[in-house]
Amino acid sequence: MSVRTATASAAAAVLGAGALLLPAAAQPQETATTLTSDRRTGPVVVAHRGASGYAPENTLAAADAAKALGIEWVENDVHRTRDGVLVVLHDTDLKRTTNVEEVFPGRAPWAVKDFTAAEIAKLDAGSWFGEQFAGAGVPTLTQFVDRLERNRQKLLLEIKSPAVYPGIERDILRVLRQEGWLDRSHVRDRLVIQSFGADSVKKVHALRPDITTGFLGTPAVADLPGYAAFTDQINPSYTTIDADYVAAVQRLKGPHGKRLRVNTWTVNDAANAAKVHAYGVDGIITNFPDVVRDATR
Repeated sequence: MSVRTATASAAAAVLGAGALLLPAAAQPQETATTLTSDRRTGPVVVAHRGASGYAPENTLAAADAAKALGIEWVENDVHRTRDGVLVVLHDTDLKRTTNVEEVFPGRAPWAVKDFTAAEIAKLDAGSWFGEQFAGAGVPTLTQFVDRLERNRQKLLLEIKSPAVYPGIERDILRVLRQEGWLDRSHVRDRLVIQSFGADSVKKVHALRPDITTGFLGTPAVADLPGYAAFTDQINPSYTTIDADYVAAVQRLKGPHGKRLRVNTWTVNDAANAAKVHAYGVDGIITNFPDVVRDATR
């Protein structure tokens, strides 16, 4: 069985009608969290691009799959279309996860920024993952946060390639405000904005100092105090850290006067989940949130 077939079969199991009737222990907890760990229960588990091991990444189906597994926190990636609409997709182009080459064969290199929102809405973003997801679309940011709101989930939003989209930080904040995600309760408990672009994180912090921010990467220990001036989290690849690095980050306080957090990515197996848990990370970002949850409790 191919990996894609295996994950598609697992997705069908997760998203089946029975999967929504989870046992009480697997139901989402209503306790507030700002993407921090509880040493009694382990690190916070974040569904990477939704539960993307079980449903096509960054789709509404992936958010629902995380919900079915009892996962509160969902990570996504945001780009901007030619006509200024924010859409949820990982890559800067549409080739890997949609049928754009079939629908628009003469539009190479199929960059998100070269297509209108109406054109992107015509694409199938689910069939590549499994037949049962045929017709799943590329959601707008508005659609995505509305689904998370319905699911009572929380959002770790990544600003992708901010240099490609000047001013995208303001656009994201505008949409979040319009959808009710910048009120006190959402900002306090349900929203983190992160990026690999330090300047982008700085912009978000300058525009809305109350929002929790994260820097994606592994800055040198000597440089961490500079990052602590504008970000609340250092979110590195799990392959780049050890217990000493995690401790060095957590010794510092961020712009809100709280210790910096470490949320590591992308951990997809039990052994590595247990390893980074032993390092003391606050959160683990994963395509298979059930696997990581079970390995760290």
